[in-house]
Amino acid sequence: MLDVRRLQVLRAVVTSGTVTAAAAHLGYTPSAVSQQVAALEKQAGTPLLERVGRGVRPTAAGLLLTEHAALISSAVAQAETALADLRAGRTGSLSVRYFATAGSTLVAPALARLRAEHPGVRVDLELTDPEDPSQEVVRGRADLAVVVQAHDRAGDGFRLVHLLDDPYAVVLPLGHPLADKEAIDLNELSGEQWVGSEPPGPCLEPVIDSCAAAGFSPDFVVKSEDYATAQGFVAAGLGVGLMPRLGLRGRHPGVVVRPVRNPEPVRVISAAVRETALEQPALRGLLEALRDAAAADPPDEPGAD
Repeated sequence: MLDVRRLQVLRAVVTSGTVTAAAAHLGYTPSAVSQQVAALEKQAGTPLLERVGRGVRPTAAGLLLTEHAALISSAVAQAETALADLRAGRTGSLSVRYFATAGSTLVAPALARLRAEHPGVRVDLELTDPEDPSQEVVRGRADLAVVVQAHDRAGDGFRLVHLLDDPYAVVLPLGHPLADKEAIDLNELSGEQWVGSEPPGPCLEPVIDSCAAAGFSPDFVVKSEDYATAQGFVAAGLGVGLMPRLGLRGRHPGVVVRPVRNPEPVRVISAAVRETALEQPALRGLLEALRDAAAADPPDEPGAD
């Protein structure tokens, strides 16, 4: 295998015209340059230079290798430039996963800002099931995932960064006996029929756990994994429901929304990121943009119907 460093020495000799001039340009002694060329000739199995007066000129093989050395030098320079662009966040790609209710409120404004600040970075964006998209990060298939997780759950080479707490509110049909109250104690809903709006997983757990703390288990008579549909079921009088405020941005005209307390269920929304990916300026910029989007656009307060 030809030595790349020796190829560059040969190129310096050919472009300089003499071993002495090449040595001066390279900061080597003439003897060291001659030794490098001799070693390269041994690797190539053919002479690479021939003497002409006080100088040298390349043989056909020497000229061929000099041309390839120039190509190698250009490729290395391009690689260094590309690496510098990547490290500065001017180029590259990010793989991002998110769940539906985080899309318009958090991900959309954060990506718009990322595009303005890092226009050369390509983003692979994919909607996923909210149950555990952090596994996409753990397995290396995503750089960042917006997830519903506890604050302190981390490991396996990834980190959780808290974005916001998303409290649940009670959704009641118009005319419900509790609709005139400003806030509703959770145990007041113990005898109600319920409309479920969450699939099993981290979004349903705060509801189940809070109801257990209030001394009952919700009686789900209708189930829907879509907040708009669930509100329609509530409006039709099929039951009451607890839904996170990010999922209540589009209110059904047939429902009222009230704060719930004692206790108030809350789901924690975080960004799961791979530790190694945090070296990318674009990812750090996206993470900062997500935090700012969460701070700038808090969930609507229930009760302003």
